[in-house]
Amino acid sequence: MATRALVLGGGGVAGIAWELGLLSGWAAEGVDVTSADLIVGTSAGSVVGAQLRLSGDLQGLYERQLLPPVGELKVEFDGVSAMAAFAEAMKGNTGEQDARARLGALALTVDAVPEAQRRAIIEGRIGDPEWPIARLIITAVDTADGEFLPFDASSGVRLLDAVTASCAVPGVWPPVTVNGRRLMDGGMRSVTNADLAAGCEKVLVVTPTRGMPGGLLGPGLDREIEILEKEAEVHVVTADEAALAAFGSNVLDPATREPSARAGRAQAAATLEAARAFWG
Repeated sequence: MATRALVLGGGGVAGIAWELGLLSGWAAEGVDVTSADLIVGTSAGSVVGAQLRLSGDLQGLYERQLLPPVGELKVEFDGVSAMAAFAEAMKGNTGEQDARARLGALALTVDAVPEAQRRAIIEGRIGDPEWPIARLIITAVDTADGEFLPFDASSGVRLLDAVTASCAVPGVWPPVTVNGRRLMDGGMRSVTNADLAAGCEKVLVVTPTRGMPGGLLGPGLDREIEILEKEAEVHVVTADEAALAAFGSNVLDPATREPSARAGRAQAAATLEAARAFWG
């Protein structure tokens, strides 16, 4: 049987809900992606990837998104303004890693909630478990030098710390201290980091958006697909117009959870047969 990878992209609280809505809708019709040989999770996708590996109960995870959020914190976030701030911070960079380091410097200057409070929010989503036996990669970036850090069970890092770091959006959430390093969102290299699935024969990419163009911070999804398609079949699913409308202007607002989850569940019907044909 072909080795299969599931790649889950970033997209905030709304993205988590949309991914769970979509994947649970597929599972209800017999397309269960929790059987993936490898899951790669970035930012929102790190939460969903961990939840899939730890629970596998997609229907239960979806239904949880429909409940009033408990333990979550609303922050002001506007994607357009954030991109403008990122672009200003990256001016004069000498390459992708240097650009990421400049975003890391920005991340370190912004007042945010204490690390412990942010870690507690993520713990409310996934707990503080050991790494699962099945392969899971969680991505982060070092704020000091822009180094890209894919974590797995062999990395010597707590799963909770890896996921908290992967979700540490610069300018919004605090960088996370792991083994003396201050780490930020893995989406600061790529919204998907799908190239980590190289070597698998089928790669299913589920991401709310395609992210920024490649060459600024990392390869970008289009380049990742080029890399993967040298030896793999690749299928990409992104949020449709109804889902993007449900996300609203602040994807970090917990109030987006229910509408985004329902939008993902609705989109599952439209994408089901293509997913079934691809996943097998």
